[in-house]
Formats: sequence, structure tokens, C-alpha cells
Amino acid sequence: MGTEVKICGINSNEALNAAQEAGAEYLGFVFFSKSPRHVSAEQAAALTKQVKPGTQKVGLLVNPSDDDIRQITEQASLDILQLHGGETPERVAEIKRNFGLEVMKVIKVSEQKDFETVPVFEEVSDRLLFDAKPPKDLKNALPGGNAISFDWRLLAGKSWKRPWMLAGGLNCDNVQDAIRISGAPAVDVSSGVEDKPGLKSIDKIHAFTSKAHNT
Repeated sequence: MGTEVKICGINSNEALNAAQEAGAEYLGFVFFSKSPRHVSAEQAAALTKQVKPGTQKVGLLVNPSDDDIRQITEQASLDILQLHGGETPERVAEIKRNFGLEVMKVIKVSEQKDFETVPVFEEVSDRLLFDAKPPKDLKNALPGGNAISFDWRLLAGKSWKRPWMLAGGLNCDNVQDAIRISGAPAVDVSSGVEDKPGLKSIDKIHAFTSKAHNT
């Protein structure tokens, strides 16, 4: 099998079932109220109970407090905390220490210098995720899920100490090119497998996962 797949923004039984049937290795649940993919701790608890053993359950959080994380993790069964805000290395280490879960830090990229923070985050994170940095003039930009890509050539030939994923504007049409150019061992998709914001497409989930797995 080729590249691993994370389907992010799971917010319904239909999306969950489609992602599992397609063979996605990671399922993402968004705990960010401004996102159209947002789920409550209660909703996530019901969904995560249905996840098959061996599939990694990822909670996306943005600058969470310990109380935020505790409220979520006491209800929803998560394997990985994906930190998608402006968390410092110190805060990442603190979250990992306090909750005992794997931590994946998102690095937002638009140019080469954005990789300068990687070494310090590699020391405190279990995984990295490279996502597109939203342009400053993008109205109502979300921390992720903006359907924006960055230049995948920036990742070509690079290697990291930690497992990593590629995100940002990926869809069924471009995922194979993105993998070949960047060398990504795993890809993360959200809006790219939707019919409209927050509404996952069963067909797109299957197509995206199949293409990634066969690249």
C-alpha cells in the first residue's frame, strides 16, 4: 500500500462509515467552533465509539486550554491531539506531558523560511503536519480547511525526525501529484472530499483514499 490517508472533519455517521470502508488510517474530529466541521465532545464521543481498532482517532484543536482538552478527552476516545493554532514548543510539550497522548503539531507553510521552526517542534511532538498558511487577505480564514495549497516542491527531498503528513487544498484531482512532488508518506484532506463545507461526499472519500493508497 502507498501513502496513508487522514480524512478530517468527520461529523456524521455517513462520513465515518465511508472513511472506514475506504480504508483511511486516520480519522479527524474538529473541535473548533468556527469551523463548519465542528463537533462537540458529545458528538465526537458517539462517533469515536464506532471507530475500528487500528484506526487512529485525531482531535483537531486550536490553542486549547487544559480544561478544553480535558472536557473533550474525558468523553471522546482520541489517540492523537492535532494542535493547529499558535502553540509554542513549550505548550506542546506541556500538553503531551499533561494528557499522555500523541501530539501532532501543524506547521503552516507558504515559503521556505516557514520550515525554520521544525527542529524545535520535532523535539516535543510525535508527528508533524505541513499545511498551507492562509493568505493575509483571505476573509474568514480558518486555521485549516481553507482549500489552499502551498508549493509542494518546498518539501521535495526533505526528511524529518518525526512522521509527517501533507495537508492544504488536496483533492481527488491533485493528490497523486502532491504525493509524487512532496514525497509525503501521509496526506490529510477535509474540504477536498466535500460537496459543500461540512458535508462529506462518500464518493470523493473513496476516490481520494484509493488514489493516495495507490501512489
